[in-house]
Amino acid sequence: MMRVWALLACMLLLGARDPILVPEISQHEVQVRQGFTGADLLLFGAILSPEGSRAAQDYDIVVVLEGPVQSIVLREKQKIAGMWINADSTEFRSAPSYFAVSSSRPIADIVDDKTAAIYELGLKWLQLSPIGVIEPAEQQRFSAGLVDLMRREGLYREDQGGVKMSGQVLYHARIGLPSSVQTGTYTAETFAIRNGKVVASAITRVDVTKEGFERFVAVAAEDNGLLYGLFAVLVSVGMGWIAGRLFALV
Repeated sequence: MMRVWALLACMLLLGARDPILVPEISQHEVQVRQGFTGADLLLFGAILSPEGSRAAQDYDIVVVLEGPVQSIVLREKQKIAGMWINADSTEFRSAPSYFAVSSSRPIADIVDDKTAAIYELGLKWLQLSPIGVIEPAEQQRFSAGLVDLMRREGLYREDQGGVKMSGQVLYHARIGLPSSVQTGTYTAETFAIRNGKVVASAITRVDVTKEGFERFVAVAAEDNGLLYGLFAVLVSVGMGWIAGRLFALV
């Protein structure tokens, strides 16, 4: 009898093993050229059992696509004596230049707030780190302001219900990159969630690079900042002189 119970326990343990995520992305490199209007990425994959077969359980999927972090100074404007001027400001040392979340259901229906905050599963739980000492209420106000600003520029996105599931095995989601995205390595992390717990995760990456004349300008500005600045000034002066001569002839 003890052997029977031991065998059943082993079977339960084997059946309870975490699934395996096999993620993929439609393109691992996005080239920014003249006239670039953005890109549409397809993130897809499969949920498999540890043996490589169909997982055959219901999972929720959340995909988080995050761009390179950057330092951002956010200034708050106030109207004083009829004029809008810069008032308070704060600097975030490591804010994502791009952040998008897509999920199979609303995040609040998938996990609790604590789990969502740990894995940053949504704009509400995005962890932004201000530089210096700041009051919690003020930090929350500036963080909300930064998220709202980036969202209106299309750089922060959230699509609750954007992940489509097929047969408890396949999933896919479309996430758009606007034309204003920064270059660098973007990380796409996929989470498999069941009963409010993250049971598996996997990462894929995509590189956003500048090509052609845009790449030449970017490299010149980074490697030879002084010469690039002098050249830009000369071009501006030259264009101004040519425009002046043309208007004088008219």
